[in-house]
Amino acid sequence: MKSFAVNKGVTMTDGIMSKAATMEIPINGSGDRGTLTEDESLEQDLQQVMVSGPNLNETSIVSGGYGGTTEGIIPTSSIKGPAVQYNPSFLGLRFLCAQGQGSSMHQCHSNSSMTSEELSRGLAIEKFDIVKKWGINTYKCTKQMISERFGRGSRTVDLELETQIELLRDTKRKYESVLQLARSLTNHFYNMVQTQRALGDAFSDLSQKSPELQEEFGYNAETQKLLCKNGETLLGAVNFFVSSINTLVNKTMEDTLMTVKLYETARLEYDAYRTDLEELNLCPRDATTLSRIELAQQNFHTHKEKYEKLRGDVAIKLKFLEENKIKVMHKQLLLFHNAISAYFAGNQQQLDQTLKQFNIKLKTPGSDKPSWLEEQ
Repeated sequence: MKSFAVNKGVTMTDGIMSKAATMEIPINGSGDRGTLTEDESLEQDLQQVMVSGPNLNETSIVSGGYGGTTEGIIPTSSIKGPAVQYNPSFLGLRFLCAQGQGSSMHQCHSNSSMTSEELSRGLAIEKFDIVKKWGINTYKCTKQMISERFGRGSRTVDLELETQIELLRDTKRKYESVLQLARSLTNHFYNMVQTQRALGDAFSDLSQKSPELQEEFGYNAETQKLLCKNGETLLGAVNFFVSSINTLVNKTMEDTLMTVKLYETARLEYDAYRTDLEELNLCPRDATTLSRIELAQQNFHTHKEKYEKLRGDVAIKLKFLEENKIKVMHKQLLLFHNAISAYFAGNQQQLDQTLKQFNIKLKTPGSDKPSWLEEQ
């Protein structure tokens, strides 16, 4: 049996050609192939590839038949481009790389989950600290308040400021009473003006339907209409008076009293932490007590600064409130007196002059209603 070796032709796209080029085919004298099975030839081929690891640059591409000459063989070294080295462990490396990427992705996911857990844990701790501080502060203030109510605790008192605060509260109560009475007067007087208007219309209608009493009904109708007009002018003055008193009582005084409430809360906290510091100073001095005393001193100084700041704010607001109250009430009381006197004296000219003096503009009937053009 004769045999010859065919040049190894390896291509990346044709597995059958590479298989045929690397096999050793036995041929007998009559030109027939031997009895080598396909499985045995594949096994020999794979063993040769795994052992030798052929370089593609050293192989040749066969363009002719098995018995062709060397003219049909094209060396792959003449093909331009990067050399491709076959590596039997390439698939294994890709598998390891894939495993590495998967582990890094898993690690990133675990890191992100840990970051979110740490963030939520930090928020929970922060909220717990806020609630803890609020609970301690509320406990100390409640204890101080009860001690003051039963006469067992001491409180810080600014006699001059406390007197001014009590005077302000008493003044506010009295001004609220004046405001309520002025509103009641406005409502009753408004009803009276409406009654005078209706009465004047009735007299005017009867003067036309009763010829024998036309003159009497006529001048009574004119009198009621004049009173109605002067009453509307007086209502404008009284409404302005009520509006100014309402602003003074429910805005200016209320704003000052809100600052007073903050001051009283700060005073209670200041006394609570002062009492706590005094009690700690009476305890035996050890490491734990010293640390508690240091923390109590810090809290005491913090609330002392807050208390002193609010005390200064209250003093300034009380001073400005007193000046503003005198200025506003001087103007409003003069307006109320002049308007009432002119109305009941029947002096329409003086009544109109009073409104001009205080820049009061009366609303004409129906001025609040939109015009027919705006309704369209």
